[in-house]
Amino acid sequence: MLPLDTKARWSANWQEPILLKVAGLQEFVAGVFPMDRMLLDLRVPEVAAAGALADLPWAGFLVNPGDIPFNDRPEVAVLGDAATVQPGDVVEIRPGSSKIAVRYRRGDNGNVLFATERCNSFCLMCSQPPREVEDGWRVEQLCDLAGLIDKDEPSLAISGGEPTLLGAGLERVIRRCAQALPNTHLHVLSNGRRFEDRLYANMFSDAHPSLTWGVPLYGDHHRLHDYIVQSPGAFAQTIRGLYALHAAGQRIEVRVVLTRLVAERLPELARYIYRNLPFVEHVALMGTEPIGFAKAHHEDLWIDPVDLGATLLDTTRFLSRRGMAVSLYNLPLCTLPAELRPFARRSISNWKQHYLPACDGCTLKNQCGGFFGWITPEWTSRAIVPITAKDELSCARH
Repeated sequence: MLPLDTKARWSANWQEPILLKVAGLQEFVAGVFPMDRMLLDLRVPEVAAAGALADLPWAGFLVNPGDIPFNDRPEVAVLGDAATVQPGDVVEIRPGSSKIAVRYRRGDNGNVLFATERCNSFCLMCSQPPREVEDGWRVEQLCDLAGLIDKDEPSLAISGGEPTLLGAGLERVIRRCAQALPNTHLHVLSNGRRFEDRLYANMFSDAHPSLTWGVPLYGDHHRLHDYIVQSPGAFAQTIRGLYALHAAGQRIEVRVVLTRLVAERLPELARYIYRNLPFVEHVALMGTEPIGFAKAHHEDLWIDPVDLGATLLDTTRFLSRRGMAVSLYNLPLCTLPAELRPFARRSISNWKQHYLPACDGCTLKNQCGGFFGWITPEWTSRAIVPITAKDELSCARH
């Protein structure tokens, strides 16, 4: 599990934070990104051997900590795990810091454009507790980052906090992605409340050729939803927001985090979605991420996934038999009835993904999403066991 930042040192006297693309021979040959925005990776032998490359106008060089200074040009040395930063990645160098941060990782399944730390909800299980800070500067940073991301990147998420608190800045970021990454699918995670303003929803009607909004809904009535998000009136705002997004021609996914309170009315929520939100193209049922606010609300939130089996079967069958796409996220395969395994997705971001010793020898380990890296015993199902070939054969016969 590689971290998203690492200790580093650099020789350049950068005055402001700067985003740079790490380049190997592939990036040089492609000629897609400007050289003055790239670090040439001299840790790669074939790159180092091509000495003439160093004469080109790179922003600097990525070197090993013990390397003799190459010339008087800027150099960056990773002091932690060298694998943290690789060609294709985009790193941020912040003057006054002793670390560099990976803002985009080539090949990762969970790259996120982080829009803001602010939020207008305070969900009991929020994995990124909000802070009331002024971070409108992120708009410019994200627009800059979009221009350095691989053009063939299949998908990116935009998250926070609540991205719509950027106001028109969010539209600017999405339109910049449409310009720089027209073939990349954007998945914006939003509580949907701001879209009760139809004029705001309409701003995104033609913002990107491949754009989906992931909006959470935690109950079929306002009391449950508003309690989960700790914001009176949020249910009504979200429902109005969903209709406004649909009217603006947007693709919508409804996201449901499977806390104990939500699970008690999950079949009713599925019926509410089917009857009242038939335009939703996907329903995501998600295990809780045990970090942030969730750690303080374990008693309210925790339900062992194995105890959800009958409810998940009822809910998933109801939606799928009526033509609504449904997927299960963050739930280990061994905790699910065999009938539900085809709906399970390996979704946990690579840098968060973890497996337990009990997973050793499981024939489905490579298909299972595993666990968040910060899993603890109190958040671990009692049903974690390796699935064997014999188990699979037995399930197939039934």
